Amino acid sequence: MIDRYTTPELKAIWSEVGRYQVWLEVELAATEAWEVLGEVPTGTTSRLRRRFQDDPLDEAFAGRVAELERITRHDVVAFTRALVERVGEDGRFLHRGLTSTDVVDSAQNLLLRRALDIVLGDLAALQEAVKGKAVRYKHTVCVGRSHGVHAEPMTFGLKLLNFYGALQRDTVRLERAREAVGVIMLSGSVGTYAHVPPEVEQLVASGLGLQADPVTNQTVARDRHAELLSALAILGTTLERIAVEIRHLQRSEVREVQEGFAPGQTGSSSMPHKKNPIASENISGLARLMRANLQAALENVALWHERDISHSSVERVILPDTTTLASYATRRLTRVVEHLVVDPRAMKRNLEALHGLIYSQRVLHLLIDRGLSREEAYEIVQRNSLESWETGVSLQTLLEQDPENPLRGEALAEAFDPGWYLRYVDVIFDRFGL
Repeated sequence: MIDRYTTPELKAIWSEVGRYQVWLEVELAATEAWEVLGEVPTGTTSRLRRRFQDDPLDEAFAGRVAELERITRHDVVAFTRALVERVGEDGRFLHRGLTSTDVVDSAQNLLLRRALDIVLGDLAALQEAVKGKAVRYKHTVCVGRSHGVHAEPMTFGLKLLNFYGALQRDTVRLERAREAVGVIMLSGSVGTYAHVPPEVEQLVASGLGLQADPVTNQTVARDRHAELLSALAILGTTLERIAVEIRHLQRSEVREVQEGFAPGQTGSSSMPHKKNPIASENISGLARLMRANLQAALENVALWHERDISHSSVERVILPDTTTLASYATRRLTRVVEHLVVDPRAMKRNLEALHGLIYSQRVLHLLIDRGLSREEAYEIVQRNSLESWETGVSLQTLLEQDPENPLRGEALAEAFDPGWYLRYVDVIFDRFGL
């Protein structure tokens, strides 16, 4: 991922050095397992660990791997040769019985777990920000919209609570995907354990805090990774859903909310008055990338026979990029929510902009309660509503003047009370313990 959309923690995880460090974790865990089983001399692993603690893998090591790969044209072979150069005689016990994918897949899943832990932390912070705003504006009345058109009264807090519920579901999906991808395999060239017994795999899994995949061929099945990319793509879509709402509400004709505008910030190189929802627009764009990467992950599931490497080049891009985008976009939206400028006066103005048309359903039901058929009541309310649309005269005034309307005075005014629509807001919030 380009630096512009990278968070420091994800950049470190997915760096070349970071990747080699985790490959080494797997190699050392496997060597230790062989040592436990008596196949490697006692003390070998501790000597190797001390050697790499004293001389850790760094950029110079990554450079050496790159040099060797130009010769071997195989990254894991280049990696193991570079390791042996550093440790000498004990290096012959590294990579015992393993095939390249044993190391690469196991390490990659460990990296994904660590990346997801960061994303889940970012998501928790966003949830807290949205929850805080939802509680703050729990009873702030605004107009609800369907098809982009004013519908009926609601509260801004309820709108935010809806987003909060979606973010909770995103958390559940990501945690489930984290478990799905949290497996290792050290089963050898086609998954038969011919060169490395299952005991080694189980010891390594325990040491790394992962599960041993119950059955593999020469790869961990990629439906696990597709599930992860699906969860991340849905998270991105939730972020976009929130961002799109902010973008709509910041339009000049609406102006109910706007992104915070920092001192010295500019909105346009040509129009000094501009305040644009640039962060929300950015999030919409990044969500498209996250969804597009899911398609590539789905294509990776069907590999030839026990293994091919058509998935490898894809994953070098989509796994670092998608987890990094998820972290970046979630943090950026958190900042947007924390600094969101909310204008209750504009919400009240917009609530009243259609001269009472948003109360039409309440009038309809009150007329039915008075004994009119639904068709009769609907015709009265619709006829006056359409006239209000055209003339700008309030619906309440037109209904007062309609001789076919049996509601008058306080009985009619009762229909135009926004509080009636909001009487269950507390009940909805109680479902979330808020």
